[in-house]
Amino acid sequence: MGKKLPVAIDEKEFGLLLDHTKSQKHKVAFLLGFASGLRVSEVVNLTKERINFIDKNILIKDGKGKKDRVVPLPKGFRTSFLKYIPMNVTTRALSKAFFVNSIKAGIKEYKPEASFHSLRHGFATQMAKNGVPVHHIRTLMGHASISTTNVYLEANPMEALKSYEDKF
Repeated sequence: MGKKLPVAIDEKEFGLLLDHTKSQKHKVAFLLGFASGLRVSEVVNLTKERINFIDKNILIKDGKGKKDRVVPLPKGFRTSFLKYIPMNVTTRALSKAFFVNSIKAGIKEYKPEASFHSLRHGFATQMAKNGVPVHHIRTLMGHASISTTNVYLEANPMEALKSYEDKF
């Protein structure tokens, strides 16, 4: 059985998602997923003390597999957003907020499998697309194996076709 490519939200879709999201708390949660690559559980469990405005990063404590990692603080993340941290919501509620707002944004029409995790996939896909070395992507995503990260290099077959066209 083959492995499916991840469903990633791109920058345009992310903009649409934010445009159709009324709740500022949900916007902050979506920003952390898309621009820092956080899992929904990591967003829910995030505390103010883990956000470093000086070094522009976030320390994720006890992520998946009880691993710690450091991720970038989203560009444009304001100190005023700290009032939403901790989120005081469940992972299920945040996943539902993504679902509802992605329907409003029209994303579900052509990406029915999109989920909160698609924001994280978007983070990794954008990095791969922008030439970030795969081992750096692996570190930021917190993957144990580089083979898990390699899927983001294969996530955009249209890029591969364009590259082929440019070379031949």
